[in-house]
Amino acid sequence: MEEFWSWWQHLPQNIDPVIFEIGSFKLQYYGLMYIVAFAITFFLVLYRVKREDRFEITADQIKDLSTYMILGLVIGARLGYVLFYNLSYYLKHPLEIILPFSFSNGMTFTGISGMSYHGGLIGMTLVSWLYIRKAKLDWWSVVDLYLPAIPLGYTFGRLGNFINGELFGRVTTSSIGMYFPMAKAGELRHPSQLYEAFFEGIFLFVVLWGIRRVKIPKGAMLALYLIGYGTVRFFIEYFREPDAHIGFVFLSFSMGQILCSLMIAGGFFLYFYLQRREKA
Repeated sequence: MEEFWSWWQHLPQNIDPVIFEIGSFKLQYYGLMYIVAFAITFFLVLYRVKREDRFEITADQIKDLSTYMILGLVIGARLGYVLFYNLSYYLKHPLEIILPFSFSNGMTFTGISGMSYHGGLIGMTLVSWLYIRKAKLDWWSVVDLYLPAIPLGYTFGRLGNFINGELFGRVTTSSIGMYFPMAKAGELRHPSQLYEAFFEGIFLFVVLWGIRRVKIPKGAMLALYLIGYGTVRFFIEYFREPDAHIGFVFLSFSMGQILCSLMIAGGFFLYFYLQRREKA
């Protein structure tokens, strides 16, 4: 048993995030995981359209909308990180928002690091609304179509974070803790990326996919998603290490918990609004 725990605790140190490297080009698991996540969501949506006849949207429209959603997600996630997590820094270094270089001490290639889930959600929602409006589709119907499929993609995104050794958890004395290369040496930390992969991904997917045929107000899948994700993420934040340059924003709450609280409140408000609208 001791051998297992030793293997488990040192696992992040023994994972190479690079699949292969040719010259300056590197193919990393992190990027591959996001491709898998987008692909799974896309095919699950197509599966629903073929099996459920209540959605009036074509395969071509799904392809176009999914492309817009990916762009909105990436741009929104980046701008959300800048706005929510490190605005003071990027006001002084605006070029680093879009360029993969650090100009703090000369010019150093760093890649574009720092993405915000909540920013990505806002960006994806905005571009989706613009496309749906342009294509004259029903907004609430499309929301009900996509939302049950999206969480499963988070599983692979969080696995990408784990393989990268980033977004690790807080210090723990539990044997479930792991040693992460980017963390302080000798400290066991919660593998919070795996907690998120399971609860934000698999668990939330099973719940939403399981109730997709249950009679609820039209568009309420978005409300349930906001409540579900916000609640799960809020509690996992207790195991996740807050960003070093931010720490705790209010009392013992992290920035992620503040944003998740707004998600939960917005989800309840939206559900009751849709329920009243349907009755009216």
